[in-house]
Amino acid sequence: MSIVMKPNDAAWMFIEKPEQPCHVASLSVFSPPPGAASDYVRQLVAQFEATRVFAPPFNYVLRRGVRGKLVPTWDELPADQIDLEYHFRHSALPAPGGELELGKLVSRLHSHALDFRRPLWELHLIEGLEHGRFAIYMKLHHSQMDGMAGVALWNRVMSLDADARNCQAPWAVGLKSSGPKNDRQKPSQAEKNPGNPAAAMLPALQAIGDLVKAAKNPEHPLQAMPYGAPRSVLNGRIHGQRRVATQTYTLARIQAVARKAEVSVNDVFLAICGGGLRRYLMEQGKLPLASLTAGLPVSVRPAGDVSVGNAISFMFAKLCTDIADPLARLRGCHESTALAKEHLQRMPKDVMESYTMLAMGPYLAQVALGLAGFGRPSHNLIVSNVPGERRPQYFNGARLEQLYPISALFNGQAVNISVFSCGGNFSLGFVGCRDSLPSIQKLAVYTGAALSDLEAALSTSRE
Repeated sequence: MSIVMKPNDAAWMFIEKPEQPCHVASLSVFSPPPGAASDYVRQLVAQFEATRVFAPPFNYVLRRGVRGKLVPTWDELPADQIDLEYHFRHSALPAPGGELELGKLVSRLHSHALDFRRPLWELHLIEGLEHGRFAIYMKLHHSQMDGMAGVALWNRVMSLDADARNCQAPWAVGLKSSGPKNDRQKPSQAEKNPGNPAAAMLPALQAIGDLVKAAKNPEHPLQAMPYGAPRSVLNGRIHGQRRVATQTYTLARIQAVARKAEVSVNDVFLAICGGGLRRYLMEQGKLPLASLTAGLPVSVRPAGDVSVGNAISFMFAKLCTDIADPLARLRGCHESTALAKEHLQRMPKDVMESYTMLAMGPYLAQVALGLAGFGRPSHNLIVSNVPGERRPQYFNGARLEQLYPISALFNGQAVNISVFSCGGNFSLGFVGCRDSLPSIQKLAVYTGAALSDLEAALSTSRE
């Protein structure tokens, strides 16, 4: 079966370049079950190697030739044409198997583009972590999966039962086909009237105009808008090599700060990102006077949707990196996101796709044409928060300890910060261009310090 990609999925194909491969990944860390055999991981590897069933999108290959380039299309491959030995890799860390060794390996794995002659995925099972743990690094092309789809895939693969031993390899589970027989939702009014694009485009243009007008209103200095971001070292040209860093906090810790400050968990996340970036850039003498602006992906995926592809829109918020006081920064992030949400929520659902196209289209066109990273940025970085299953999850008895998102970079976007909240943990993945941004691990550490600063400030303010 052949499946023509939707425009918002196909866009990732057009912006794929050697210096900006458009794959996304997850890094999951597991603890073996209590009393596990010494060859537990070897048994897991054997199970994976014996699994020759492939569900979408693990059996999708990009159609080659002129037609495939002009109209990106998936062809489904039969199982006997998929080289599992290529897609599934078994690796081991050198001693002592700590965060440093894991980070170096994952940075190298994330730097290499996927092979477009094959289905666009790889899964690496990595053993040798401290305390007998192991990890799974899995990457797929962004045209096939957004953050919510990634979490949905893991939820389908994992079990809530620590005693369950029937979990299958991710490629045998997959997601639902993105084909015409598996539409994610009922057609919107704009989709029912394809001959009248103005049905959605005109209201979307009006929404963009309202956003620009609000951002220029002096009564709303924290209203962000596309191309209102300052120029910064984060927004130049990039190269293909990546650095990956991680941080994990308990979700309870983030929630405690949110409760005390009477804000949302996402507001706390944005504020600590802002605090970390402020210190990181100040240390280099490169902090812009104006606040950095973040592009925030917003899922428009219907509840229960587990289909291949992307279903996201965007809103824009200031990270208040121009504010030194941690509590004032948190309140600023809260106000900025509240304004962004209010703008987005006023918009009819039928208009959302056209609005996203207008808001992000100019930047994506710059990326596709090789022009991004020269002029004023649409936004300084992407900051993404994807909620997951809060109960403990297991894979054949092995408990999922952390699940880190690892995203893509583009010219004009040299860093990305994303978070998954799963199993009581709040796990941040930092991705930076190895050549453009030195010591991305420092940014990760400074983000943790910003959280501690917030906790101290709230404790003092309550005394």
